[in-house]
Amino acid sequence: MTLVQLKHLIELATSGSFSQAASKLYLTQPALSRSIKALEDELGQPLFDRVGRKNELTAFGAHIVQRARVLVDEANELRQTSLQLKKGEIGQFRIGLGSGPGAMLMTPLLMMMATEHPQAHIDISRGSTALLVQALRERTLDALVLDIRSLKPATDLKIEAMQEMKGTFMCSRGHPLAKNRKVSFAQLRDYPIASTPLSDEVARLLIEKFGAEAHPDTLVNLRCEEISSLLDVARTSDAIVLAIRASAPDLVEIDLSPALNANARFGLITMASRTEPPLLSKVRALMQQVMKD
Repeated sequence: MTLVQLKHLIELATSGSFSQAASKLYLTQPALSRSIKALEDELGQPLFDRVGRKNELTAFGAHIVQRARVLVDEANELRQTSLQLKKGEIGQFRIGLGSGPGAMLMTPLLMMMATEHPQAHIDISRGSTALLVQALRERTLDALVLDIRSLKPATDLKIEAMQEMKGTFMCSRGHPLAKNRKVSFAQLRDYPIASTPLSDEVARLLIEKFGAEAHPDTLVNLRCEEISSLLDVARTSDAIVLAIRASAPDLVEIDLSPALNANARFGLITMASRTEPPLLSKVRALMQQVMKD
């Protein structure tokens, strides 16, 4: 028994005529007759009483047609649901954002979902790279946006490099160092340094540029996962924040000598064995639009 046979049955029951039903179904009359006969043979009872040119449903046939309409309607609903899920119009999308992407992407992503996909559900998680990757592997998240240099290579992860963005030391416009043309690392250390947890690659670069005192464990006084909180601290105090330049256009980039010349490399991370979530293409496009210097 197939949905096609059930559709043939419904059309014949509606018209009562093999010739009319075959015409509407774009079938030959013998082909429709074979389809109905095969269905009757499978069900074990006649579905129609054939009286002259009239085809009337048997009592059994009337019951089967009623059930067939429900099944065909549900199949059509399932097909429509599949299209909506594919377009991201409905369904659930669970994404984890690292600190930098969280500052740049979270509000635009929520706005896009509210305006373009109001019937869909999105859950955004924040946290350390290790915890987010664990959640992805446990299938409680569908995708991550992270600084991919903080990831350890793994065969089960699909890593798609997307954007590189400049990282720098920043301070408020009223900060004592804001107008200095050249600032030494020693001058920088006179003030509290705020940062999210830094990757091994950034730590290596800091030490290479400024010596052992630049190791994040020594350098950073104020550390947390939420970059937005650290930016607020820098705006209202003499703290200096190390972050993505584009995350705080209102802050002043410190003219450090030697220059830091550090970039974050952001990417999309999914499980290699899983089918890509429908909404991921929208996130990819939004990253290209929003996450740029």
